[in-house]
Amino acid sequence: MEEIQEKANNKEYILEQVSIDGKLLEFASPELQDDEEVVKVAIKQNGEALEFASDRLKDKKEIIMEAIKSAPWTAFYASERLKEDKELILASVKEYGQTLYYASEALRDDEEVVKAAITNKGIIIKYASYRLRNNKELATIAIKQDKRAFQFISQELKQDEELKELAK
Repeated sequence: MEEIQEKANNKEYILEQVSIDGKLLEFASPELQDDEEVVKVAIKQNGEALEFASDRLKDKKEIIMEAIKSAPWTAFYASERLKEDKELILASVKEYGQTLYYASEALRDDEEVVKAAITNKGIIIKYASYRLRNNKELATIAIKQDKRAFQFISQELKQDEELKELAK
C-alpha cells in the first residue's frame, strides 16, 4: 500500500503514466491532480482526464479549453464561473450541443450560442431560453436538424404552418 501511495506522489512517475493514458490522473495524489503541468499532460493525451483535475484547475479557462478540444462534453466539469464564459461554451456546443444544458442562464439566452448548439443537435433547443424557443429562425434550424425539436418550441411557433410542415 505504501508503494502505491509513493507512486501516486511521484511527479515523474505520474507524468510518464498520464502521457500514455491521461485518465490515469485518477490515481495521482490530490497534490498532483492540482499540478498544472501534470494535468495539462493528462488532458492533452485524453480530454476526459479533466474529470480528475482539482477544482482549482477546473476554474482555469486554458485547462478547460484544452480538454474540450478532444472531449467537448468535458465543459461539464468547468467551474460555475466558466460555465458563463461565452468563448468556452461556444467552443464546446459547436461540437457537442448538449453542453447548452450546463451553460449559464445568460448563455442559454444568447442567440449565437444557441444557434451553434442546435445546429449540432436540434433537440437541444429545449434548453434554450423561452425567448429563443420563440425565434422562428432558430426553430427552423432545430427542426431541420431533428424533427423532435418541434415539441420544444414555443406554443406560438407550433401554430406556424411552415414549421408544422418541417416537423412532419
